Amino acid sequence: MSAGSRLLRSELRLVLGRRRNQVGLLALAAVPVVLAIAVKVSVSEPGPEAPDFISSITENGLFVPLAALGLELPFILPLAVGIIAGDSIAGEANIGTLRYLLTVPVARARLLAVKYAATVLFTVVAVVVVAGVGAVIGIALFGSGRLTLLSGTQIGTGPAVLRVLLAMAYVVVCLSSLAAIGLFFSTLTEQPIGAGIAVIAVNVLSLILDQLPQLDWLGPYLPNHYWASYIEIFRDPINGEPLRSGVLVALAYALVAWLAAWARFAGKDVTS
Repeated sequence: MSAGSRLLRSELRLVLGRRRNQVGLLALAAVPVVLAIAVKVSVSEPGPEAPDFISSITENGLFVPLAALGLELPFILPLAVGIIAGDSIAGEANIGTLRYLLTVPVARARLLAVKYAATVLFTVVAVVVVAGVGAVIGIALFGSGRLTLLSGTQIGTGPAVLRVLLAMAYVVVCLSSLAAIGLFFSTLTEQPIGAGIAVIAVNVLSLILDQLPQLDWLGPYLPNHYWASYIEIFRDPINGEPLRSGVLVALAYALVAWLAAWARFAGKDVTS
């Protein structure tokens, strides 16, 4: 086993083993459970004006994970990713362990890559928790069977599950850009809380700017503009243009932010 893979395994054990991160995952999992139960016990079913997939939950339980992702994607999931990313480097610097990790200069790039990879893998776990719990509770309460797409076409359970998995993968790619931004902020400070708040501020500011009609021209360049485009996967045929744009924007932000983090971290003094 290479030194990089051992470091990644160690980092994953650290991230997933922390009690506060486990509590955070439980909080993420609670949203689809509360959503499904609320729809189940509601006196009146959600009408067609309900947001995203909520109006279709009673028709098929697979809509629960999709609706839960829609509810958590604007703020809750970015909050979880931002906290982990902000803690990646700043947390080590704050407790004084960063200097011991950087035993040789070449280790800095590897350490930065491992920290980013661990944050992305945590993002995968978070999305799987939300969608997985949503699918289980949704199917238990509402069943599955054939799924009616937003365009009116019906597909079988197998193709429906595949589309859910594609939506999950798209959400992970989108959030990975925020993870890279958080990694950059984490190299700027020794206070992980400050880095996490900066990530959340970027996300909230982008949400606000994206809602201003006067700044419509800016929307496609904001990091979270295309996040909700995963709903295009549930049309027939799939509208691939916003999905492609979302992936390209996410990759661009991730690349620029990671390079900025590397430029900052490569010459950072961690001996004091």
